[in-house]
Amino acid sequence: MAKVPAAAVAAGGLIGGYGVARWTRKRQLGGVVLATVGVTAAQQWRRQAGGKAAGALTVEVAANAVSHAGRVALHGG
Repeated sequence: MAKVPAAAVAAGGLIGGYGVARWTRKRQLGGVVLATVGVTAAQQWRRQAGGKAAGALTVEVAANAVSHAGRVALHGG
């Protein structure tokens, strides 16, 4: 099986999560897609760059997800 770069996996998760949220009108489902892909990307980052780099990248992705969750809570959507 061909190896897909972690950056491509993460980008696909962002696009896929947005698409799912938009198509279903359920932002939470988009968040599930983003979280699932984020776990996969974090595992690749850990193997390729080590635990500290994976932790830093995971914190960044999680902060992005939390910021979007906050918008959902504030705007009811």
